[in-house]
Amino acid sequence: MADWDIRKLRILRTLHELGTVTATAEALHLTPSAVSQQLTGLAKALGVTLLEAHGRRVRLTGAAHLVLRHAEEVFAQLERADAELLGHLRGEAGQVRVGAFSTAIPALVVPAVRELRRTHPGLAVTVRETEAAAAYELLAAGGVELALSLAAHAPAPRDPKFSRFPLLADPLDVALPAGHPLAAEPALRLADLAGEPWIFGSSGPWSQITVAACESAGFVPEQAHAAAGWSAILAMVAAGMGVALVPRMALAGGHGTPDGAGIALRVLHADQPRRHVVAAVRRGGEGAPGPARVLAALHRAAAAQARGRTAAGPPREAPGTVQSP
Repeated sequence: MADWDIRKLRILRTLHELGTVTATAEALHLTPSAVSQQLTGLAKALGVTLLEAHGRRVRLTGAAHLVLRHAEEVFAQLERADAELLGHLRGEAGQVRVGAFSTAIPALVVPAVRELRRTHPGLAVTVRETEAAAAYELLAAGGVELALSLAAHAPAPRDPKFSRFPLLADPLDVALPAGHPLAAEPALRLADLAGEPWIFGSSGPWSQITVAACESAGFVPEQAHAAAGWSAILAMVAAGMGVALVPRMALAGGHGTPDGAGIALRVLHADQPRRHVVAAVRRGGEGAPGPARVLAALHRAAAAQARGRTAAGPPREAPGTVQSP
């Protein structure tokens, strides 16, 4: 029987993900020569050629891809084994590390942590803020056990490394200056704002979400100003410098627009965009009691968000301060 060395298989998987020996060595805190030696040893143990020269780089052979396909099942089974071992603690103690983008923290993570402090005080939840697009990298690297991201930033749906769970469809409302001619327009549509100057980030997820939403409504937004934080974005809206899309979840916890600012926050009709919030774990780890309890609490926090919207509805005008996306 071939020697399936788990450590060497992880090196091979990392090389497949990152593409170069140098990047693999940096990610795993090894030297490039150590990476090459480990992979040479794995190839000898398995009796197959795993790498072939491709210019100045190397690429995986067909045999290497076959090995990885089976290795993913091994990694998932090891996650399940870890989950069963943790089950002896019944999820009453231990630590769960959660990575989440900034607006998800007050809206979903904080309510979930508050609940768990009451129901499972021995379970420590530590939170690490991360960009939505980077959450899966952090999860894959073992930096967290559970990550909150957006569906738009998920890897391929069939990526074998992750199990994903939808949490919330977050509506995007539009912020206009209070005196804007469309501020009181009934049945406002996103397409009605095609000719307006827009305010959104110069890059990153919120830029992509804004552009994609507008393109779906039939136009490309004219970016008049660029900003990443909600305080800056809404201050410019209040000054009459443009309009902006605002995720409703960003208003969780009573946050709104800058003090004294006149901003009309309007619900879009017919073509209202939404961003989809998802939680993810490494595949096989969803059965671990700690992450399972945190995930259940996040689902309840998301349901409470949805119920609150149904009962109260979004405000037409919002005073206060909003956090960054």
